[in-house]
Amino acid sequence: MVIVMRAGASLKAISEVLKKIEELGLKPHVSKGRERTIIGVIGRLTLEPEYFENLPEVEKVVRILSPFKLASREIKQDDSVFRLNGKVEIGGNHFVIMAGPCAVESREQILETAAALKEMGVKIIRGGAYKPRTSPYTFQGLKEKGLEYLKEVKEKTGLAIVTEVLSVEDVDKVSQVADILQVGARNMQNYPLLEALGKIDRPVLLKRGMMSTLEELLMSAEYILSNGNPRVILCERGIRTFEKYTRNTFDVSAIPMLKKLSHLPVIADPSHGTGVRDLVIPVSKAALAAGANGLIVEVHPDPSSALSDGFQSLDFKSFGRMLEDLKAIAGACGREL
Repeated sequence: MVIVMRAGASLKAISEVLKKIEELGLKPHVSKGRERTIIGVIGRLTLEPEYFENLPEVEKVVRILSPFKLASREIKQDDSVFRLNGKVEIGGNHFVIMAGPCAVESREQILETAAALKEMGVKIIRGGAYKPRTSPYTFQGLKEKGLEYLKEVKEKTGLAIVTEVLSVEDVDKVSQVADILQVGARNMQNYPLLEALGKIDRPVLLKRGMMSTLEELLMSAEYILSNGNPRVILCERGIRTFEKYTRNTFDVSAIPMLKKLSHLPVIADPSHGTGVRDLVIPVSKAALAAGANGLIVEVHPDPSSALSDGFQSLDFKSFGRMLEDLKAIAGACGREL
């Protein structure tokens, strides 16, 4: 249920509505728009809308029809926009680039990558310290040592860090280094992990599961939002289909649909979305044109020698060329890169 306050509603009237909601054992979610304050009511509600419509300065009460309440455009019409470390703006009209290797392989590798990315203007570096892999015999990441190297990168370059967290037990440890905690496709419906991430003061990048619908993705985001963390970034990273020429099938239509259904920022992962190096740049352009708020891209000093996902990683030269192409497209679309 959404309670729409009248334009210019007083703090006293808003407080009275919030008090009534809490007295009923429900959760209020306040969204302040340019003209009106909208209050979402979350929980099992048996009362009719008239109960709240009779309160002072309430304009109208609307039932939320979508199963995902806090992520829905019904509860918040404006795009969610937030700053990372007070510098990088995510959401709205901005297009942010997160780039780096699939996995942190060594101190030298991640420092070299960080220096190159910073020179090209990138503000957020990605790198996996913990790597969930299909095969137990492939590189699983450097784990705690990888986190140490990422921490050194942040201290030396000032770049923000996005890295994956695999379990509830690792949330606190990863939060001490990461500026954005990533939930991989395999963990999209790991509900205990999502609930734990809802209780931290860090943005969460939530990747779509390999065989998940958009509604399932948004319901997973709801777990994080309902536990108190409003800073969720949705990520389209391709889904599994019958197609054999690509690793996954990148669903470009998911971007405008998610933007229609939800106020949350949406970014694209063209590296996993295709699994083919030659497709990363054209799909990145398509994602920008489709309205994405950013990209998370795999970049490696020497993709041919990468311990993880080298076949879908760009080298520095290709990545630089991609940035130039994206700047031109962003300008044509009225976006800021």
